[in-house]
Parts: sequence; C-alpha cells; structure tokens
Amino acid sequence: MTTEEKVDGGRAVVGIVGLGYVGLPLARAFAMKRTRVIGFDIDRIKVKMLNRGESYLKTLPAEAVAEMLKLGTFQATSDYDRLVECDAVLICVPTPLSATREPDLSYVIDSTREIASRLRKGQLITLESTTYPGTTDEVMKPLLEESGLTCGEDFYLAYSPEREDPGNPNFTTETIPKVVGGVDETSARIARKLYSIVIQQVVPVKSAREAEAAKIVENIYRSVNIALVNELKVIFDHMGIDVWDVIAAASTKPFGFQPFYPGPGLGGHCIPIDPFYLAWKAREFGCPTRFIELAGEINTAMPGYVVEKVTEALNAQSKALKGAKILVLGIAYKKDIDDLRESPALELIELLLKRGAEVVYNDPHVPVIPRTRRHDLGLSSLPLTPELLSDADCVLIATAHSAYDWERICTEAPLVVDTRNACHAVTSAKAKVWKA
Repeated sequence: MTTEEKVDGGRAVVGIVGLGYVGLPLARAFAMKRTRVIGFDIDRIKVKMLNRGESYLKTLPAEAVAEMLKLGTFQATSDYDRLVECDAVLICVPTPLSATREPDLSYVIDSTREIASRLRKGQLITLESTTYPGTTDEVMKPLLEESGLTCGEDFYLAYSPEREDPGNPNFTTETIPKVVGGVDETSARIARKLYSIVIQQVVPVKSAREAEAAKIVENIYRSVNIALVNELKVIFDHMGIDVWDVIAAASTKPFGFQPFYPGPGLGGHCIPIDPFYLAWKAREFGCPTRFIELAGEINTAMPGYVVEKVTEALNAQSKALKGAKILVLGIAYKKDIDDLRESPALELIELLLKRGAEVVYNDPHVPVIPRTRRHDLGLSSLPLTPELLSDADCVLIATAHSAYDWERICTEAPLVVDTRNACHAVTSAKAKVWKA
C-alpha cells in the first residue's frame, strides 16, 4: 500500500520532528483525528514529560497531552531509528540567525540528515520551519537523495509553513489556513491530502518555493509596518504627540488603514528573524533589500531607545541610571504567554545591566529566565509586592500581561516607563508615567 493510499484510508503514521510551540500542537491535531503520531525530540526530559501526560507549554495544558495518550494515538521518543515507522515526517525545528545575522539552518540540516540515513521508499517529508525560498529543493532534497532514493519517484518532499500564534484564543492549528507547496506535483498532492486530515482549509500553491516565499512575505509585512510605527513613535515624541492616540484616531477610518502598534522591540521566532533570511538569499541574485533591512535596523534599535527614555525619566527625578533599581514587568515577547524567543525584554535587561542599573523582574508566566543563545541573565521572577514596587526607582513595562493591575502599579511605583501603552486608562498617576 502506497503512502497516498494510507493517507486516503486514514492509516498513515505521522512523524513530527521537534515538539515545541509548532510541533506539539500539530501532533495533537493529528492524534485527535485518530491518526497515529510519533513525536521526535532530542530533549529527553521533554519526551519523558509528554509520555507521562505532562506538558511544558502553557498554550497546551497537561490535560490535552493526557487525552492524546488516552486515545493511544501519540507517543514521544528520542529514538530516531523509529523514523522508519512513519509514512510522513514533518519537520518543525528552529531556524534562528547566526551571530552575524545570517540564516542558521543547522537544525533543519541535522534533522534532514537523520531522516536521510533512515529514508525508505514512499515516505513524504515536509518542512514547516520558516526559511528562505529554495531551502526545500536546494538544501533538503540533495541531502535526502544521498540515500540513493530519488525525490518524486521514491520519496516525496513538500513545504508547508507553520502559522502558529501562541496565546491567540481565536485561532487553532486546525482553523488556520495551511499553505502547501510540493517540490513536484505528486509530492504536493500527497502533502495536501495529509494536511487535509486536520486542517479545515488547505491552500495549494505552485511550488515549495512559493510556499516558502509566502511565509516570508507574511512576516516582512508585519516587520515593516511595526518599524514604521516605531519610527513614528520617536518622531511624534519629539513633537509632543502621543503615537497611541494617533493610531487610535487613524483606526476609525473603515478602509485603507490597518493599525500596527509600537513597542520595545520585536519578539517571537518569526518577525525579528525571517526578513534577514530573505535579505541573505537576495544577495545571491544581486538584489538589494533596502526597505527590509531598514525596517530591521529600526526595530532592533528600539531597546536602546527605551533605555534612553528610562535614563531621561530618572534624570527628571535627579537620579542616575547607574545604581538605579529597575523593576521590569513582563519578560515574554507578548502578553499572556511564557514564550521568550527573541523577547526584547531580555535585550532591555542586558542593556540596563551594562549601564550599571540593578535589575529585577516579575512575570507571572516566566518564573525563571533560562539561558538562551544570546543571553545568560540568571534571574528569577520576584513576587509583585507593594514593597517591590515602591522600592524600585523605575518600573519598566516591557510586556502588558492581563494579570497586571495597572492602577495599583502606577499608584505604588514612584516612576513608570510604559512601552506598551498599558497605563493609558490610569489617570490618577499620569504625571509619573513616561511612554517609551
């Protein structure tokens, strides 16, 4: 029986490599449709947790993992030899930037090599990680064909970008439309059928490259528009104009305008990284990406701008940043989640420490800041007591979690620097709130 026949008959076994914010919800989606799923991850602690019915993601509770296990359709493993059991293997691994801000495809390449060494006839391989156009057929295909098998004949290869939005209650893996492009038509057809098992709307495109490009465009669109409002924030601040009020007014236009909001920098795995993937690839064709790179420069400069506003706010109270006690509220890259990937709060803390400030933080979703690729801060969240607020020389709002009582914070803190417009409704302590 071919893989396509197994997919059609509901008997395909799906392997998912990488059980993070993308891979684990996808595994659950297939498992809940009675599709057998084998989840692969190099982190043995995560594997043990999942097989005990526990979860390490706040966006997917332990009850959801336990339900998958109860159905008998999911198992996690670190044994890559079990890839041979899978009819389809979906790769959901990180694609970060190197220290020189170039694409780091090491996770994709390592995963592809693990698959290639065990590749068998009939398998479908799909990449979900965000990357530059050409990765699937230029990087993955040759590695897989080192097995001696031929793509499009012996095995199948496609690209379908993840579109997860952790913490967004309005969309799930199943309800977000899924773009699918194959290296060849047979690969595309099988991949579309596979994803149709769990996704309500599958969107076919002509090739894997078009699917890769579509994902890049989605995130560059957001990066450029966020850069625009970040630049306007700085300009309007010099003019004495509140950019948040301006955006609110502009948003009343029922056509031709979509609001984007400024902040302390860009966070998350996609928006701060993806534009640089395309810019790097474009150099191969001699194409300048001035607009994209300028947006990146503006957004990456925002943590420095915020630190300058903290300095200015302290100076207004005859205090220096060096030696000042700074309490940072919110470490996750966006509200109400525990995801620290590329969080601008980490950069803010590091910059403040370099300037000689004493920094502590509170985040109800992040009890400890783990070591990351670029930061090793070694800090733990402190209870948000009245004493913690009043003892701080400045409270810096980096992430506006819903759990925070802004009235209380603005009342008890001696000085607040707000990067998220969180205190806009607080009027009692308006004089000591600075926007950044």
